[in-house]
Amino acid sequence: MTQDEERQLLAVAHEAAHAAAAELKQRYGRRQSGVRSKSGPTDLVSDADFAAEKAIRAVLAARRPGDAILGEEGGATGDGDLRWVVDPLDGTINYLYEIPAFAVSVACEDASGTIAGVVLDPLRDELFAATRSGDATLNGAPIEVGDRPDSLELTMVATGFGYDPVWRARQAAVVARVLPEVRDIRRVGAAALDLAWNAVGRVDAFYERGLNVWDIAAGVLVCSRAGLAAREFPASGEDRWGVMTAPPVLVDELYELIDS
Repeated sequence: MTQDEERQLLAVAHEAAHAAAAELKQRYGRRQSGVRSKSGPTDLVSDADFAAEKAIRAVLAARRPGDAILGEEGGATGDGDLRWVVDPLDGTINYLYEIPAFAVSVACEDASGTIAGVVLDPLRDELFAATRSGDATLNGAPIEVGDRPDSLELTMVATGFGYDPVWRARQAAVVARVLPEVRDIRRVGAAALDLAWNAVGRVDAFYERGLNVWDIAAGVLVCSRAGLAAREFPASGEDRWGVMTAPPVLVDELYELIDS
């Protein structure tokens, strides 16, 4: 795929993410309708999630009608060689509580991985984007980060937690192991935003198990194109699949600490 083709896909991702953001912003701060549980009583979804995904799918139907789509709310549709991986509202709990930390994530992938992706913060109007062969950008400008930490003790680490109480207990044990070895831990509540902020240096590293592909497809690409190393945690036994991103000099040491 040429760079021009990558940029064309990125432009579609931009349009789709902004369409979703428009739906989210007009509903934000209002009492949400259609709020219901998904995997459990603490895992919620609202009409805003569905409206945002509907807006994304409308853009994709108009611009890329032959492509497949995997959306958090609408599931898998289509069977094209390219697939759009969509999280219309990452950080639903924050959104419902009016905590201003949530994002729209839209990525396009082929058999080799993610080609183009965007993470849009609707409230801050920040668009983090990348293509497979291009720069990572923030609002169109290349992301430039100063010196990243070269030791764990100076590393600000972001993470997140699942909704199942048993799984949370396992995640808490990992945090207890990691926290004494790093500068601090941050839990924002939206993995796509964690990854975007990692790319621009607002946090130094990110890890989380128990994620879905729509949570991270765009954000991991942005991190990688910003110079960070990305590593997967394979599912094993009671441990779920996950990812981490970190400066290359720290990735092995942090991975071992998390996965020990």
